[in-house]
Amino acid sequence: MRPLRYSINITLDGCCDHRAVSADEELHRHHAGNLERADALLLGRVTYEMMEAAWRQPAGTSPDDPFARTIDAAKKYVVSSTLERVDWNAELVRGDLADAVRRLKREPGNGLFVGGVRLPLALAELGLIDEYEFVVHPRIVGHGPTLFAGLSKHVDLKPVSRLELGSGAVAMRYEPRG
Repeated sequence: MRPLRYSINITLDGCCDHRAVSADEELHRHHAGNLERADALLLGRVTYEMMEAAWRQPAGTSPDDPFARTIDAAKKYVVSSTLERVDWNAELVRGDLADAVRRLKREPGNGLFVGGVRLPLALAELGLIDEYEFVVHPRIVGHGPTLFAGLSKHVDLKPVSRLELGSGAVAMRYEPRG
């Protein structure tokens, strides 16, 4: 069974707005490495549209950027009830979320990677995330959105790795306990 991994950038005060953190080449390499550990990405509509606008080649990004190359080439599954169609190496996921994700996880491979805020909340509620990574940036911004707002139950985690980046950001990986 391939694992479902989640990673997100957050500030010290818990803001997960992508505009609240500054990305550098090292952070892009780190996230490209995350994507390379997966066979496909699982994205909600908002994250899919945001990533497509920013990273689809050619979108003003350098093809030499490892993150741009990796995400552009990646297979993508998009969870949406409002989109009629997708492209950019993507297919729509319809129907029951738990069943669809369990089916994707049963396929052979290295793993699935999920980003964003709302879809990971739903996946955490269902107990389907196998690894959480929080890249905590040394910044306080004083606003939201925050992660997992409205989560109905605790998710206890055990640490598996920690990596400090040159910018002072710290990438911490966790797995669910038990």
